[in-house]
Amino acid sequence: MTDRFGFSANTGFLWKDRPFLDRLRAAAAAGFDGLEFHDEAQAEDLSELREVLAETGLPVLGLNVRMGTTAGCASLPDAADQARRDVDAAVAVAQAIGARAVHVVAGKGAGPAAEAAYLAVLRHALAVSDLTILIEPICPQAIPGYFLHSLDQACRVLDEIGHPRLKIMFDCFHIEMAHGALIDRFRACAAQVGHVQIASVPARAEPETGPDAALDYGVILPALRQAGYGGMFGCEYRPATTTDAGLGWRAAVARGA
Repeated sequence: MTDRFGFSANTGFLWKDRPFLDRLRAAAAAGFDGLEFHDEAQAEDLSELREVLAETGLPVLGLNVRMGTTAGCASLPDAADQARRDVDAAVAVAQAIGARAVHVVAGKGAGPAAEAAYLAVLRHALAVSDLTILIEPICPQAIPGYFLHSLDQACRVLDEIGHPRLKIMFDCFHIEMAHGALIDRFRACAAQVGHVQIASVPARAEPETGPDAALDYGVILPALRQAGYGGMFGCEYRPATTTDAGLGWRAAVARGA
């Protein structure tokens, strides 16, 4: 592991063959520096979860609100009450385990009514906690019809709400797939980014390095550091085989950086 970068294990993608709490132990055993969740923590006994987190010694960078079958419901006007309940549940868990952020997943919606619903839920999330609230542009190739589908749209949402705790989850896979010019895109919005996630393109597998990689993380991670990002890099990728078998990418990034 390089001293220059910290990596957080995303339990929604890594060690999916194991129960949730065992994924946390596996991340610690594999030398990760932190954890980030999808919405698994909301289904766990909080006392047991806190015990395992104390055992691992790893911080939780953030977790998603309930995802359900629509990748969230914050942009669904008819689901406004459910969206607020989902935010409240995620915030309660985050506060109980010391997580730093909550990601409000938007769901599949479009048009002015969806935008108004989404903004209202984000304002609710900011009002009911002192946590960082994250929004993530998700490319259409990954979730067709997802409301928040571009980085430009995410920046407009931040400008509209104008709150210092509302930040962008900058997932390199989604940004490259939707826009290209990843490093330039990051530099343009660096002050608005709250967390960065990494994966290869187009397979969304282990991060790659070298001149043949569509995204060369030996180049990208130092560039994001130079642009002002000081946080961990979230590992939200689908292992090509098993999670443990593919972890050599971290050493490759350190050599390439």
